[in-house]
Amino acid sequence: MAHSTNSHANSLAKPLAGILVVTLEHAVAAPFVSSRLADAGARVIKIERPGTGDFSRDYDHVVHGESAYFVWLNRGKESLVLDIKNQDDFAVLESMLSRADVFVQNLAPGAMERLGHGSAQLREKYPQLITCDITGYGDDGPYHKAKAYDLLIQCESGLASLTGTPDAPGRVGISVCDIATGMTAHAAIVEALVERSRTGKGGGVSVSMFDTMADWMAVPLMHFDYAGRTTPRVGLSHTVICPYGAFACADGSLIVIAVQNQDEWQSFCKYVFNDTTITDDPRFKTNSDRLENRTTLNSMIDAVFATKPRDVLLKILDEARIARGAVNEIDDLASHPQLDRIEIASPTGPVSFPAPPIRRSGESLALGPSPAFGEHTKSIKKEFS
Repeated sequence: MAHSTNSHANSLAKPLAGILVVTLEHAVAAPFVSSRLADAGARVIKIERPGTGDFSRDYDHVVHGESAYFVWLNRGKESLVLDIKNQDDFAVLESMLSRADVFVQNLAPGAMERLGHGSAQLREKYPQLITCDITGYGDDGPYHKAKAYDLLIQCESGLASLTGTPDAPGRVGISVCDIATGMTAHAAIVEALVERSRTGKGGGVSVSMFDTMADWMAVPLMHFDYAGRTTPRVGLSHTVICPYGAFACADGSLIVIAVQNQDEWQSFCKYVFNDTTITDDPRFKTNSDRLENRTTLNSMIDAVFATKPRDVLLKILDEARIARGAVNEIDDLASHPQLDRIEIASPTGPVSFPAPPIRRSGESLALGPSPAFGEHTKSIKKEFS
C-alpha cells in the first residue's frame, strides 16, 4: 500500500502543529528525533554547515544520487545553511531560538558551550525553550569526551557480544544504537512538551547512546549480576526458550518457530511430531529440560522439517497455533504483503520507504519532502532577521 505525501493542510491537524523545532544535527540519532517531530506536524528547521552540510548526505548516493539515510531521516524539514561562528548567522540562530519550542543538537561534546551557548545558558535566556542534547557517553564520566559511533557503542555496551554466532560476535546490521537513542530522545522531548503545558516553563533533556544501549542490555546484565551467567551467542535461536529458532524445510527455505509455554509445546508435539507421548519424555517436559537437551530436540525438529516443504509446514504450524515466521531476505521485504510504503518528494525525484509505524486515528498519513542543501536559507533568514 502506498500513501501520498504532500498535504500541508493535513499537518495543521497533527498533534505538534504550531511547534517550532530548531536543530543543529548530523548523521542519524538527532535527525531521527526531529524527523518524528516533523511527522507529528512540528515545523523543523535543520541548520547545516556551509560547504558540506549534514555529512550523512554523502553516506551513499543510491537514491537518485542522494543518500538513503538522509532522505529517510530528513523528510518534512527545512534546510538552512548557517555558519554559527559568524556573528550575523548566529544572530539568525538567536532569533529562531527566541521563538522556538525545541532545540536539538548532537555536535561534539562541549561545542555549544565553547561558543557560550550551551543548553543551560539557552534556557536561561529563553525560558520557554526545551533543549535536547544527544551525546555518545553523556555529560560527565571518564568517557564523556570520547567519540561515539554506532559500531563503537554496540561493542562498548556489550551488544555485539550477544550478536552473531557462537564462533564470533557480530554487528547488528542497522544503526540500532543511533535509532534507539533517537527513539528515546523523541519520547523525552514529548514528555518535556507535556510538562511545559502544565508549568509554562521549558526544560533540558539529554540522552546518550551508551546509556540507551545499557538500558536495552538490562536483562543480560542482570543474568550476569545475579546468576553469574554470561548470555551466549545463539544465532537465530533464543537464549532461554526452546524450541525457538530457525529450521530448514525440504525446499531449503527457513522457518523460525517460537514455542513459549507448555500448552504450545503440547500442541507442537501433537501436530508437528504427530506424537503426544514426547511431552512426557523427561528430556523435554519443561522448558528448562528442553534447553538442557536443545541439541537433541533441534535434531528431531530438523528431521521432521526436512521431509516437508515450507507451505505444508506453515499450514501445520498455523493449525497448531504455533508462532512462526519466514527468514526473509531484503528482496522478500520489498515485496512483503504486509509492508506499508509511503512516498515523499526529494530534489531528485520521488522516494519510497516504509511508512512510519505510528498511526493516528482520523489522520491520513502524509510526510513532507526531503530538502535540498540550503533550500530554505534565503526565506528563513528573511523571516528571522
